[in-house]
Amino acid sequence: MTTATLPPVTRNDIETISLIGFVHGVSHFFHLLLPPLFPWLMPEFGLSFTGIGVTMTVFFIVSGIGQAMAGFLVDRFGAARVLGGGISCFALAGLVLHFANGFPMLVIAAALAGLGNSVFHPADFTVLNRHVSQPRLGHAFSVHGLSGNLGWAAAPIFMTGIASTAGWRTAALAASLVALLSIALLFWRREAITDTAEHHADKASEDAGPTFAFLTSRAVWLCFLFFLLITAAFGTIQNFASPILQAMYGLSLTTAAFALSTYLVGSACGIVLGGFLAQKGEHDMLIAGALGLAALLAVLLASAVLPAALILPLMAGIGFCTGIAGPSRDLLVRKAATARFGKAAYGRVYGFVYSGLDLGLAVAPLIFGGLMDSRRFGEVLVGIAILQTLAIFSALRVGKTV
Repeated sequence: MTTATLPPVTRNDIETISLIGFVHGVSHFFHLLLPPLFPWLMPEFGLSFTGIGVTMTVFFIVSGIGQAMAGFLVDRFGAARVLGGGISCFALAGLVLHFANGFPMLVIAAALAGLGNSVFHPADFTVLNRHVSQPRLGHAFSVHGLSGNLGWAAAPIFMTGIASTAGWRTAALAASLVALLSIALLFWRREAITDTAEHHADKASEDAGPTFAFLTSRAVWLCFLFFLLITAAFGTIQNFASPILQAMYGLSLTTAAFALSTYLVGSACGIVLGGFLAQKGEHDMLIAGALGLAALLAVLLASAVLPAALILPLMAGIGFCTGIAGPSRDLLVRKAATARFGKAAYGRVYGFVYSGLDLGLAVAPLIFGGLMDSRRFGEVLVGIAILQTLAIFSALRVGKTV
């Protein structure tokens, strides 16, 4: 079926996509439960940047390990229950942060937030694959990615706004309220994401093989590698773009920070377009073209020959190209999951593959921190391009393997 003859969007599709998009936005919101409050938490508990940074390391370690395990829970107990458990962890994380009286409680809050975050990719994608009509999956994955970006954008404004006026403990309590309201919405509209009797029958009729059979699939490992590479590139931009642009192009702190925001806005726009392009198929080639152009733009940025006036549009272009690849990336994983294991293994495949996201975000500072300390900023940008290029090759290999 071509994009020109897509069937009308059903009410069920809209409700499922909207609900999953919302809870994915909540998960990204809680990525930033702690970072916006660092200016208050550091003096409150006498912490250095290294000390407070440990909390985010804990977040991503717990999230990465938990994500690989959460997929099995999704396959066993269903996505709706697992999502409810994840959001409950967010509510607890906000409460622990509110009552924090020392560094150990900050670490516990980060660990709870990481545990909550771990369930969303395996649960979200299992729901979308099971409940959204096939011709609409590209758009569903596009909304999913876009909502995550919106969650990232909302958290700093929400948390710092409340902390500035009512204190950081009130901001933490308000975050818990966001989680509780999300649980209420999830429970109210649970029919949109709960497997029907027909789904259970389909699942029971499929043979996903032994529990860990998916780990023997070359395509699954290539997908994991792809996510690790592309997220390490993203994490490097997210962490270091502002100081790099200040040093290489003489941008002010405000302009450099705005350049990162421009990158994120460009990525969001790319995700929207990527949802339409993904419907045409050839996902591996689309990923290759988009990431290839992003890598070339990163090398151009590394050359340090551009006028400062071109930096913002160039950052937007890198983000836009990276965003275009997003929906096709998610559909490529779906293809790898169903090629051998069917719908019964959605949770465990998505959980394992997307744990590469957390690993990529965790290793990015380790890979490039030394170059940053040595002020070898151009090499960091070239490294980003290399990661994107390696991600292209892994995506192409997935396309040939499944």
